[in-house]
This record gives sequence, structure tokens and C-alpha cells, in this order.
Amino acid sequence: MTFETEKLPFYLPVAKEVEVFTNAFENKIPLLLKGPTGTGKTRFVEHMAARLGKKSITVSCHEETSATDLIGRFLIKGAETVWLDGPMTMAVRNGCILYLDEVAEARPDVIVAIHSLTDFRRELYIDKRSESLTAHEDFMLVASFNPGYQRGFKELKPSTRQRFLAIPFNYPKPETEAVILTEETGIDEETARKLVITGNKIRNLQEVGLAETVSTRLLVHAAMLIKSGLPKRLAVRMAVVEPLTDDPQVSESLTDLCNLIL
Repeated sequence: MTFETEKLPFYLPVAKEVEVFTNAFENKIPLLLKGPTGTGKTRFVEHMAARLGKKSITVSCHEETSATDLIGRFLIKGAETVWLDGPMTMAVRNGCILYLDEVAEARPDVIVAIHSLTDFRRELYIDKRSESLTAHEDFMLVASFNPGYQRGFKELKPSTRQRFLAIPFNYPKPETEAVILTEETGIDEETARKLVITGNKIRNLQEVGLAETVSTRLLVHAAMLIKSGLPKRLAVRMAVVEPLTDDPQVSESLTDLCNLIL
């Protein structure tokens, strides 16, 4: 089953990622998306799920995400104890695309739980029920992580990474990023071009020491605000500069830079 292009969530391919995802799905190989925050990884998964006609389940992982959260748990309902499937178990049973966003943030037991799903077994062991569940024919595991975030603190082990195909994500080329802004928000091409220039100027600043830099997502937010009538400089300050830093001096410097371009 496929969907017509106009019904797909908007995503502009920058390389061969659509072909790689499709072939990974057909060959039942897990897929790892690696790259900075806000470069389109989540949108890409939504686009591909719709393109393939499959339901997707997204789990945004954090430091408290456990295997129990993903697999499921027993709950007391009235006088009975009932089992409630977690998102991973539901995806395995029903043949969904399971997307574990920022999987490296999750607790170590999550990585242990997915190991048997990422090799030839394609099985999920539910220890609380002493049950081994074979994955549905259409089940696919997709995970993402940011290699540059908290480097040396939370990384995926090589033994885990080698269970996946991997697609690198980065900031698009300027002309591609401008098209993304116009298609996503309906903003005019000239404003989109200036927003992209602004984003790239900040990305190239090393001396200010930003923990994260300007993502395409932030530029989309700025474009949305401008499209809805907010003045350009105010929109960029609120959507781009302020989310990046709490340092008043850095904020002022970045604001001055953005104002010059706009």
C-alpha cells in the first residue's frame, strides 16, 4: 500500500535516504539515524511510514525511559490484574515502525531489550510473562541519536551500533534548506534565503561556545512566526537566538548579527 505524494508529510530528500530506508524495511534490517537535533530525523520517519503505508509509533527516550516502559506492565483493574502492552510490544505484535528517538538517552536495560529484535531472531522477550514474541512481518525498528551531544557520557556501544544500518543527517545545503522553509511555511523565497544565511552564520561561530547550534527546526519556527505577521527581527530573536543561549552577552551578539542580515 502506498500513498499519493501530496498526502505525505513533507520531507525533501538530500541524498539517497529514501532508497536506503525502503531497502532496510524490505530486508528487515534495523536503521539508525545519526545527526544533530532538528535536522529532520523525526519528520523523515513520519514521511517514510506514510510512504510505505505503515503505522509508526514514536518514543522520545530520556534518562528515565526503561525497558518496562517500552515492553509493558501488569496493572490492577478492579479486582483483576491485567497486562498492558508497551509501545515496543504493540509495534512488534502489529507490524508497526517503532521509532526510538534519542535512544542513547534511555536506561541501559532498553538497549538489552532491543538486542534480540536487531538480529536474525527478531524476537522480543517479555520476562514478566515468560513470553517470547516473534516480530510481525512488517515490524521495523528505527532509532536515532545525536553523536555530538554529551560526548563521552552517553554513547551507543559499537556492539549495539553494528546491529543497525546507519544514515547520517546534517544541516541541508543552503538552497535545499531555503526550499524546506518555503514548502513548510509558505514564506517568500527572499525571507527564506535570509533566514538560511542567518542560520549558517551562527553555525560557523565557534568562539561563542554554544552547546547546540541553529537547527532547521528553529529556522522553520522563525519562518512560521514571520508568516503569521511577527516582525522579522523579533521572530528570529525569539525562535532562534533565545532557545540557543541564556548568556545575555551572547544573546545580544547573536541578535546584532541576525539584525544585520535581516
